[in-house]
Amino acid sequence: MRTKIVVAVACAALLFYFVLIGRTGVQLIGTGQWAGVLIGIAVIILPLVGAWAVARELLFGRATERLGRELAERGELPVDDLERTATGRVDRAAGQAMFERYRAEVEAAPGDPGPWYRLAIAYDAAGDRKRGRAAARHAVKLRAQQR
Repeated sequence: MRTKIVVAVACAALLFYFVLIGRTGVQLIGTGQWAGVLIGIAVIILPLVGAWAVARELLFGRATERLGRELAERGELPVDDLERTATGRVDRAAGQAMFERYRAEVEAAPGDPGPWYRLAIAYDAAGDRKRGRAAARHAVKLRAQQR
């Protein structure tokens, strides 16, 4: 719940920023000078791109949360019993072993979103967030295709 509150506050701050910047863009366009108009258009486009990116991330978060909840209800999420370092990070060897196990699951059932979701968790445990997010996106895509 705390995460959702932080996300809501961040989105509200971004919305305020986008409105402020958009208003500035409109004022620049209103100058009538070609430099002001071009800068004004660019200033309006940037918040639109930012809003699109935020919306995309929020939809991704909601979809992965929903898929995670479904898997948890079926008891298909991995138990977090990995060895950790003194700083609380997952031990590299333990994360690698987890990754290998779930990679084999994905190879055995490439069309099933469950193994892909577990692989995303394993990637994250192994410290590879970029591939973890890609695996989670693929899991969400597979789940949407099943519906």
